[in-house]
Amino acid sequence: MWAFLLWDGRRRELFCARDRFGIKPLYYTVAGGSFLAASEIKALLAHPGVGAEPNDAALLTFLAYGVLDHSDQTMFAGVRQIPPAHFMVVSSAGAGAATRYWDLRVNPAPTGPRGQRDEHAGRLLQLLRDSVRLELRSDVPVGTCLSGGIDSSTLAVLIGERIRSEGVASVGERQNTFSACYADPRFDECGFVDIATAATGAADHRTYPNAPDLEADLAHLVRMQDEPFSSLSIYAQYRVMKLARESVKVVLDGQGADELLGGYLAYQGSYVRGLLRQARLLSAIREIAGSARCHGGFFRDAATQLRVRAARRALLRMTPVPVQRYRGSLDQVLRSELVSTNLPALLHWEDRNSMAFSIEARVPYLDHRLVEFIAGLPLDEKIRGGITKVALRRAIKGLVPEAIRCRMDKMGFVAPEEVWMKEQLRPFVLRIFASPSFRRRKYWDPDRVAANYREFLDGKAAYSSEIWRIVSAELWLREFFDARAGVAGLPG
Repeated sequence: MWAFLLWDGRRRELFCARDRFGIKPLYYTVAGGSFLAASEIKALLAHPGVGAEPNDAALLTFLAYGVLDHSDQTMFAGVRQIPPAHFMVVSSAGAGAATRYWDLRVNPAPTGPRGQRDEHAGRLLQLLRDSVRLELRSDVPVGTCLSGGIDSSTLAVLIGERIRSEGVASVGERQNTFSACYADPRFDECGFVDIATAATGAADHRTYPNAPDLEADLAHLVRMQDEPFSSLSIYAQYRVMKLARESVKVVLDGQGADELLGGYLAYQGSYVRGLLRQARLLSAIREIAGSARCHGGFFRDAATQLRVRAARRALLRMTPVPVQRYRGSLDQVLRSELVSTNLPALLHWEDRNSMAFSIEARVPYLDHRLVEFIAGLPLDEKIRGGITKVALRRAIKGLVPEAIRCRMDKMGFVAPEEVWMKEQLRPFVLRIFASPSFRRRKYWDPDRVAANYREFLDGKAAYSSEIWRIVSAELWLREFFDARAGVAGLPG
C-alpha cells in the first residue's frame, strides 16, 4: 500500500504513483500555475482557487448509483485522483496522462478440474498465511476488525496461529479484536464474534453504535470522509476505528475478499448469466436452484430494492451518467468490482475512518500475489451451487469454527439504517428536508424527496439507501461549500 511522489532533480520531473488497488489516496489539482498534491482533498482546499464548486457529474452519479472513486474524478470540481495501479509524470509542460502499470485478468473458465480443488485451497491458505505474516510486522500493537464473518474470522484465526507459533503464552496479550454490536438482534452478529474470539483467545473489544451518538459524531465523520458516503454502515466502521484507537495503532481488515471470491450474493446472477451465454444450461439451472435454496429471501428483497431504487432516481432533477454494475459475466464483473466500481470506494471509506483516529488499516487479502492467484482460479472455485467463497471455505476447514465457515448470512459492519431513519433520526432528517439550503439545491426535487420520505415513514414505501445518500450529500455540501461561502454548516 502506497502513494508517493519522487522528484527527479536532473530531469526536473515529479513521478507520482499509487498502489495497485488504491488502498492509499493521492489527489491532485493545478491552480495558479502550480501542481498541488495531497493525501486528503481538504489539504488542497487550503488553496483559495481549488474546489470552489462541486463536480456535478460525479455527485449525480453518487446520488443515483452510490458509487465513487470509479474514475479519476472526485466530487470537487478540478480535483482529481491518480487511479489505482497508475503512475503519472509532472514536468514543466504540465501533468501527463496517468499510465496503468499493473492490471488484473480474472479467469473466465466456469469450471476447473475437480482434482485440483484441494491443491488450490492449500495454495490459497499458504499465500494468505504469508500475507498475514507480513502485515503483522509492526513496532506498535496490532488488532483485527472482527465482524464475525468468514473473512475477518479467518484473519483472526491466522493471527492467533502466528502468535502461538512464536511461543507466546497468552494470545490475548498480543491479539485484540474490535467489533460493532447492536441490541437489535436483526443486525447483531456478536454471537459469531463470541465464537471467533473463543477460538482465538483474543482480547475482545466491542462498540455499540446508536443513533444519538451518530448525530453527535456526524459533523466529524462528514469532514473526515471528504466526500459523501452511501450508507450508515460507514458509521459502524468509524466507531470500530474509534474503539481501536484506545488499544492499538494498526488493524488488519478483510477488505477485498468479497470481490475476489464472489462473496456478494448479487454476483450469483452474473455467474448464471455467463453460464447461459456459454449454453451451459444444466450448470445454470443447478446454480439457480442452489441460489434459491441458500439465499431465496435475499433475491426476493433484492428485486423489491431494484424497483424502489429505479423509482427514486426520479427524485433527481438532473440526469446522471449511467453506471453499469453486475451486467457482464462473473469474470468481467469481478474485475470491474476490484479495480473500479466497488473495492476502491470501500478502501476510500476505510482509509478515512481509520486515519481519522490515527489508525493504519492493513488489508491482507489484497497482497497482490494472493489476488493474482485467486483471480486465476476457475469461477466455480468462487461460487458453486449457490455457495460463495468456495475455495476459501475449503482452505480454512479445520481452522475456523464450522458455525462461521459454513454460514450464509453474513452482514458485515452493518448499521440498522432503516430503523434509525424511520425512528430515532426522523426529526433530524425532517429538519434537513425542511431547511432552506436543502430546498434550494439544483440536484433534487425537495418536495418529492420529502414526500417520498414521509411515505416511507407511513409504511407506504420501502426503504432504500437513496434517502441516506441525499441526506449525506446535503451535509457534505453544507460542510465543504456553504461553510466556505459563509453559510451555516451542519445542523447542531
